[in-house]
Amino acid sequence: MAVVTVSPKFQVVIPKDVREKLNIKPGQKVEAFAVGNRVELVPVEPIRNLRGAFPDLPPLEREPDRL
Repeated sequence: MAVVTVSPKFQVVIPKDVREKLNIKPGQKVEAFAVGNRVELVPVEPIRNLRGAFPDLPPLEREPDRL
């Protein structure tokens, strides 16, 4: 487990082994969540990365007035 220090500007550095494991790149966004008494950072994936992730879902049927 890596321990990091919060800077006076409330910034932290994500340790290299964690960045590599999660493939986090400079400029990438992460979401911060308060879960109980801890902070979780979750990498935000661009929506286009999900294209084709659910091939078994049927196509959406649109209502005629929504075309």
